[in-house]
Amino acid sequence: MTEFDYDLFVIGAGSGGVRAARMSASHGAKVAVAEEYRVGGTCVIRGCVPKKLFVYASQFQEEFEDAAGFGWTVPKAKFDWATLRDNKDKEIDRLNQIYIRNLKNSRVEIIDSRAVLKDAHTVHLIAENRDVTADKILIATGATANVDDGLKGVEHAITSNEAFHLDELPKKVIVTGGGYIAVEFAGIFNGLGIETTLLYRGEEILRGFDDDLRATLHEEMEKKGVRIITESILTEIEKSGDGYKAHLDNGEVLDTGLVMFAIGRDPNTKDLGLEGVGIEMGRKGQIIVDKYSRTNVENIYAVGDVTDRANLTPIAIREGAAFAETVFNNNPQAVDHSVIPTAVFSQPEIGTVGLTEEQARATFSEVDIYKSKFRAMKHTLSGRDEQTMMKIIVDAATDRVVGCHIIGPHSGEMIQAIGIAVTMGATKAQFDMTVAVHPTAAEELVTMKEKWIAPELKAAD
Repeated sequence: MTEFDYDLFVIGAGSGGVRAARMSASHGAKVAVAEEYRVGGTCVIRGCVPKKLFVYASQFQEEFEDAAGFGWTVPKAKFDWATLRDNKDKEIDRLNQIYIRNLKNSRVEIIDSRAVLKDAHTVHLIAENRDVTADKILIATGATANVDDGLKGVEHAITSNEAFHLDELPKKVIVTGGGYIAVEFAGIFNGLGIETTLLYRGEEILRGFDDDLRATLHEEMEKKGVRIITESILTEIEKSGDGYKAHLDNGEVLDTGLVMFAIGRDPNTKDLGLEGVGIEMGRKGQIIVDKYSRTNVENIYAVGDVTDRANLTPIAIREGAAFAETVFNNNPQAVDHSVIPTAVFSQPEIGTVGLTEEQARATFSEVDIYKSKFRAMKHTLSGRDEQTMMKIIVDAATDRVVGCHIIGPHSGEMIQAIGIAVTMGATKAQFDMTVAVHPTAAEELVTMKEKWIAPELKAAD
């Protein structure tokens, strides 16, 4: 008979925590999971799922316009925010119930409470004011949206959390930030007919992505009507009538109905009792773990965004599964974070896997670049001035494809398949031997034969 109440206690019922809990229970462990808000975590409840539903909604405006080139006469459309918001809530409620049902079917106990550590084996449940013990503890509390707490008038701003539940849409919005959440919401607001400004302190949006993706997205977003201001920050948000005046450090003052912060997310480790237990954390508050997701405290583990390794839902799920295999199935597994396909649901959409050109040139002695930019077939009749860009990065010494970057319609769908090839170590020759699917945009990925040479190098020749 065990000396603990549970074999495993999971703090946080997001994607990583739920996967770890269910798989651990399937291996015979007695498992409980504590969640203070809603089962499903950021992705399902207030992240990628509702966001993509909003992206779909915001794309219809262009679809209606594009239909004319194909012979359709579309009456002037009218958008109702409340219908979208409420239908989204119904879908999130449905998914939340599925997560709950799956946990219960896996014989995982769900505890609706905030949980904090008292010692290495004891968890205090605040809502119930009681302690429970566990042999192993897994922290899967995710990350929280940042705001600039030192900004004058910051109390007037929202984050993406609140954007999903607005009572009504403003006529103007400022999104501050340059990462994927910022560009996605800028596209959503703009597509829903809101005058949108994207404000970013850096030189170019989407820091960390391939430079060609960044530049192309910037150009295409501006074509669609988003105003992008770089190398500038807010200095004050001033209440003004029914809206606000946003003061920038470049001296400009913008009238707006809403300011939304999308300046990144920090690991959700505050007030969890980690310091008292002696768990090592990094500068941002992230939990430091080894390749098997174990902390410096032998029986305590952490997965997902709280570790700040690769902050993506599929990675949290993989880490949760690897934890269960390692700890409860005697099958040690470490997640490979080196090749991660991912999508940005900006408008136009981005799909990317592997190294950027800058990273590849820093890694390999010689790199070959294959690049193509063109107008998608659909827009030959729609008349829309939108460019698709595809780029393949190759280690010249081995011919191995080490990066692939796409911006254009359905890029996220394409990159999932390309991610398989890149993960397997496919060569450019193998890409070239693949039969093209015609007519598709994706066929460009297997028909690019000429190496791209920078214009300045061509001139030098």
